Amino acid sequence: MQEYDVLILGSGLAGMTLALQLADTHKIAMVTKRSLTDGASQWAQGGIAAVLDQTDTIDEHVDDTLVAGAGLCDEAATRFILEHARSAIEWLIELGVPFTPDAAHETGFHLTREGGHSHRRIIHAADATGAAVIATLADKVRQHPNITLLEQHIGLDLITGKKLGREEAGCLGAYVFDKQADRVITLLAKHTVLATGGAGKVYLYTTNPDTATGDGIAMGWRAGCRVANMEFIQFHPTCLYHPHAMSFLISEAVRGEGGLLKLPDGSRFMPAHDERHELAPRDITARAIDFEMKKYGLDCVYLDISHQPPEFVKEHFPTIYQRCLELGIDITRQPIPVVPAAHYTCGGLVTDLAGRTDVAHLYAIGETACTGLHGANRLASNSLLEALVLGREAAEHIATAEPAPQLAVPAWDESQVSDADEEVVIAHNWDELRRFMWDYVGIVRTDKRLERAAHRIALLKREIDEFYRHFRVSNDLIELRNLVDTADLIVRSAQVRHESRGLHYSRDYPATLPQATPTILPGR
Repeated sequence: MQEYDVLILGSGLAGMTLALQLADTHKIAMVTKRSLTDGASQWAQGGIAAVLDQTDTIDEHVDDTLVAGAGLCDEAATRFILEHARSAIEWLIELGVPFTPDAAHETGFHLTREGGHSHRRIIHAADATGAAVIATLADKVRQHPNITLLEQHIGLDLITGKKLGREEAGCLGAYVFDKQADRVITLLAKHTVLATGGAGKVYLYTTNPDTATGDGIAMGWRAGCRVANMEFIQFHPTCLYHPHAMSFLISEAVRGEGGLLKLPDGSRFMPAHDERHELAPRDITARAIDFEMKKYGLDCVYLDISHQPPEFVKEHFPTIYQRCLELGIDITRQPIPVVPAAHYTCGGLVTDLAGRTDVAHLYAIGETACTGLHGANRLASNSLLEALVLGREAAEHIATAEPAPQLAVPAWDESQVSDADEEVVIAHNWDELRRFMWDYVGIVRTDKRLERAAHRIALLKREIDEFYRHFRVSNDLIELRNLVDTADLIVRSAQVRHESRGLHYSRDYPATLPQATPTILPGR
């Protein structure tokens, strides 16, 4: 049994930001289920949205966010986060993040524009912003003497006073599975933070890394936290379509810098779907691609930036250029085959602007949380910003907050379980879940499809509960259990919403209701 001031589950931008803000004065444990830099933040290509140009304003950034969010953003939360953007960027610059320079710009940095934005306000490090930011922060996390890094560990369940007959005690820490030692350890903390990212792996096709299995959302919900807006899963319009690169993202910025979406015959189709053409928000663009693919029976469509000078393409998109070239696609001369893929979980655990959940001493930040910023559709490059701002705000609150009480906590009991003799069942269930979620709860939904998904989830839940009660836990079982809980929350939320709004499009309810209301499900 180990004790810390702060236990952070997850090691993306939100978690690392919070850790570095508190590490000088707090003893911190950071749990990450692979290595420190294996989360989704590392994969972010586009950049971080912030008002840094004199011709831009906070009001315009707010307006763009509200429009993309389809009436469901919390305006106060949106304004708060966007107002704190500049100071968050300045902190990253002070830490040494190598953003792309531009001597001609007042800031000294190049700003790009992405779909849904009315200005160039995306500060970036070429086309690998997440990698640059995470590399910078990871070095500082590894070097800090007050941060204990627990790699190859995965959160199993939160330890709450409710389970000990003391509900008012809130969250006391977590049971964590040490994958290398094949045992469950008990980590107690005065404050516990869920920063585990999203749930893209609930779908067959996703831009997310394999770690995105909804762990924090599922753990928080099981501990009693409310969950909001889980029906709003953002499908990125342009994931590379290639058998050897199923999760490689083609950045929004390619369209921002003039990339055109085309059918196999070379004709454009976005002008027929939206007046903003290729700069339409992601939900509209993803549905347009889905429509054209189904209309013509296509495996993919094409994103073409080859009309730009080769030097321009290589300078702005070196990572995309190199990866595509490795696969035999020269994007300076050929269009890129693309398909939509699950990309971002707009909903999550309900929190305030200090990251606090419904359970005392438990925080959620980053993609795991629902602050109200994203509404029914996330505006491009607002997610890294939210992770930064809320990571810092949660740290500020934790610094002065009352700690969780010290209670006697039992160690994890594995005396009544045995080793699973059919790991193939877990693998089969994982595959089945991802396929029916893609088929039934994808970009376009119907009541009948949602009913089919709900029926299959109920069967899977029973099977997994049986496994969980009788067999020793494993990484795959923990992730599958969390994915099924998360899928259940997505389907139940989608069934409640009798309209089409933002990322949730229903053939049975194609109209948008005049009143926008969030979908909130109670904790278990």
